[in-house]
Amino acid sequence: MSSHTLPVGDAPATVYIIHDNPEWIPPFTEALDRLGVPHVEWLLPQTSIDLTAAPPPGLFWSRLSASAHTRTDPHVKEYGRAVLEWLAGAGRTVINGRDVYELEVSKVRQHRVLTEHGFDAPRTSAVFGADALPAAARDFTPPFITKHNQGGKGLGVRRFDSHAELDAAAADFAPEGANAPIDGITLVQEYVQPAEPFVTRAEFIGGRFHYAVRVDVSNGSFELCPAEACEIPGPGGAGATTEAGAAPTSADAPLIAPFALRPEITRDAPLIGRLEALLADLGIDIAGIEFIETLDNRQVVYDINTNTNYNPAVEAAEREAGRTAAADRIASVLAARLDAAAATVP
Repeated sequence: MSSHTLPVGDAPATVYIIHDNPEWIPPFTEALDRLGVPHVEWLLPQTSIDLTAAPPPGLFWSRLSASAHTRTDPHVKEYGRAVLEWLAGAGRTVINGRDVYELEVSKVRQHRVLTEHGFDAPRTSAVFGADALPAAARDFTPPFITKHNQGGKGLGVRRFDSHAELDAAAADFAPEGANAPIDGITLVQEYVQPAEPFVTRAEFIGGRFHYAVRVDVSNGSFELCPAEACEIPGPGGAGATTEAGAAPTSADAPLIAPFALRPEITRDAPLIGRLEALLADLGIDIAGIEFIETLDNRQVVYDINTNTNYNPAVEAAEREAGRTAAADRIASVLAARLDAAAATVP
């Protein structure tokens, strides 16, 4: 069930899904229902917490997103921070809790942790205010891209093929502009050209690799959200693509599935092992991490999504093949963690 409030008193141990977008939740609640795991959707905003009371027993899973401000209240991220602080102070078990959420909402922080852990990440500058954009971009050879520091779904991501093009568009990034970042921070980033017109999103559940998905970028889109609710039309009806981008193809090009499994990528791949170690170090249980393979054999890691979604076509294909879909694997992990959390709460 969905609620703006939490139960009080001696409520039974429950999985509480803290989120800001009901459209993304059904695959997970359906999987929990199949296992008979009690759960409550705790929807922000329009709620409150009693700071003198203890949170109910159970397991809390943060599904708060970096793009929350585009859907409802622009302050949802601040509400989420308050909730996660309250839960941490009470010692409750939170999947992707307070520190993980700070990573979700800051691409500056993501870039730092990636480079500190030795990953090849795109060269990036953080620009504070629109007036500084043209000068910062002069340090990059076109083409280059911009993106918002806070935001998923391709927020603020644009490709610029000349400095003059950005000069003309800089005002769009100012407050009240058409492309204004919610925190005033715009990233300027090197454009990384994939060797082939796709990027890869590796999904991790319970800190372990689950599967990798090939995301088609042949239509030049910059949005990546695998959930069905996020898909946007492309050539011939193709769905959403990604922040990496590629040159658009001709209208009569053969149709390619926007999302498809990459079975050749397994847990034995060196990059996957390093990403698992990164997530363990950061305390991240569930994430989708995007990377690009280039013509000169770089593997460029550029985004950590801790509020990850799964493409329904890929999930259906996994079930048809007799494998465990990501939503079902998450339900199993949550069930096990709920039992552990319930045992630790007096």
